[in-house]
Amino acid sequence: MPTTERTAPVAVPRGLKGVIVTETTLGDVRGAEGFYHYREFSAVELAATRTFEDVWHLMVHGRLPDAAERAAFTARTARLRHLPADVLEALPVVARASAPAGPLAGLRTALSLLGASAGFRPLYDIGPDERRADALAACAAVPTLITALYRLGQDREPVEPRDDLPHAANYLYMLTGREPDAARAWAVERYLISTVDHGFNASTFTSRVIASTGADLAACLVGAIGALSGPLHGGAPSRALDTLDAIGTPDRIDGWLREHIQAGDRIMGFGHPVYTTEDPRSRMLKGIAREFGGDLVEFAVRVEERAEAVLAELKPGRNLHINVEFFAGVVMELCGLPREMFTPTFAAARVVGWSANVLEQAEDSKIIRPAARYVGPAPAVPVPAA
Repeated sequence: MPTTERTAPVAVPRGLKGVIVTETTLGDVRGAEGFYHYREFSAVELAATRTFEDVWHLMVHGRLPDAAERAAFTARTARLRHLPADVLEALPVVARASAPAGPLAGLRTALSLLGASAGFRPLYDIGPDERRADALAACAAVPTLITALYRLGQDREPVEPRDDLPHAANYLYMLTGREPDAARAWAVERYLISTVDHGFNASTFTSRVIASTGADLAACLVGAIGALSGPLHGGAPSRALDTLDAIGTPDRIDGWLREHIQAGDRIMGFGHPVYTTEDPRSRMLKGIAREFGGDLVEFAVRVEERAEAVLAELKPGRNLHINVEFFAGVVMELCGLPREMFTPTFAAARVVGWSANVLEQAEDSKIIRPAARYVGPAPAVPVPAA
């Protein structure tokens, strides 16, 4: 008679901190070193030297493209920016219904609709080529969906994407209706590249859990967007700027920080669950902000300096430094993005990393199914009569 092999539960830290749940070739975050990479390349170096399309190709195909591959990939993904007619027709309704919550909430519905309209099939039922085609279609369409939802929410018509513009420049064009200047397009492109992927964060892990069930690619991405929408994950860039607004003037910095830290409030834009040193993304974005210069940048730098000093004094040993959200908000503000578009813009980049993780997870047919320790009243208690 066959025996059933049972695995004894393993106790793990809260939040799965430090727990390795799978193997990946997509990249890693080395928190103690302040370093992260996409495949074998420094993500920060990629952001400084390559295009968004190059990095997208790297994540999906596993290698940086040569000139011919870059041209073909750029042309292919540009064509995929255009939305199906039935999705376009539905967007005004989605935008109106989601207006109180913003474009990211609308994106969940719109992306689900796109997957259904495009005929995305369960990952379990299709091969690598079809999975990759679905991933490219979804990633190319997300910026179009986000900007269309935003503009419709502002009672303006969506702007049709342009195939002749690079990814970041086209994103800004669809948002504003104007072709952006080179400095702002390059700043946003570097931001997008730097946020494509970042280890097994909550949204990436969510996408892989859904992928492990064999669901279609759109379902995986919608779940990831739901995780990203939380203020403890992707919702912090605009909140970091709100902090600068609340402080107001340089003479209020120390007093405001001490009051809120001592009250136990979280200072948005500071601290990271992985980095124990400076977040390399924040270092890069701070450099971009300084290229623009101005009062906002000077004030942000001063708040950063004082916040780190006050946090070190009041929370010794915690190693709380600025994270990507702090100067990301400053850069996006300088580039003219409205604050309600900060987290959706994050999603427009991270969707590439989510998709790459989904494709990798789809190669493993094992469903992710952890256990929980029951701590309620001792069973079995008789059910009382009604």
